[in-house]
Amino acid sequence: MFQRMIDWLHSASWLAAGMAFFAENLLILLFVVVGGECLVRGYRARPVSAPPEPVTALEIAVALGNVLLNTAITLAGWQLWKHGVIRFRTDWGWGAVGDVFALLLIMDLLMYWLHRLAHTPILFQWIHRMHHRYERVRPLTLFALNPVENLGFGLLWLAVISVYPASWLGMSIYMVLNVVCGAIGHLGVEPVPIELARQPVLSSVAGSSFHAQHHQDANYNFGFYTLFWDRLFGTLRADYAQSYGCPPKEISD
Repeated sequence: MFQRMIDWLHSASWLAAGMAFFAENLLILLFVVVGGECLVRGYRARPVSAPPEPVTALEIAVALGNVLLNTAITLAGWQLWKHGVIRFRTDWGWGAVGDVFALLLIMDLLMYWLHRLAHTPILFQWIHRMHHRYERVRPLTLFALNPVENLGFGLLWLAVISVYPASWLGMSIYMVLNVVCGAIGHLGVEPVPIELARQPVLSSVAGSSFHAQHHQDANYNFGFYTLFWDRLFGTLRADYAQSYGCPPKEISD
């Protein structure tokens, strides 16, 4: 089946590939929204963000626009792969597991700095401010990005896999984790109990509380998957551990 997929990608027309990649990115949007809302309902008693305002037509339009942009980025990656710029290995062993961790760390570091760059006054005003309009996050907020910002993240990803020949399996697992982490970061509720979150490995994972705090205080918590770079560069909010899983003041007051 895997080889059939490779053969199809080699021979597919632009129209067929575009339709397939659009369907893929639309399914990702639906997965985030539907799956995320199920978690929100299941953990509504543990809010870490104030209840969001009713969804607007603009928010939906921006999200769908970014689905189209993600489709274009995927098409660009497909062409780079067909022309040998992007190369993937086909092994399924421990090397693929190593690829997952390598991609998580590399992308986490690069996106951390890209995120901090987006918070410089000029770029924040003209680009990143759109995302921070939604301080009261919901799963759909993951896609409420200025298209320029979304394009920047997409081009960064294509640049990384152009110089790092990951395995198909490692890349695929990373991409699934990327979507899951993004969705969890915008739930507005905390599904992970504090006792579990304090365990050695999970205490360094960026989750819902971590990113909700960033939307409430934009000077801290810039990481995407881990707290490692925020701890290293001094941008982790000082009360992160103490306020983990706690509702913001507008809820608790």
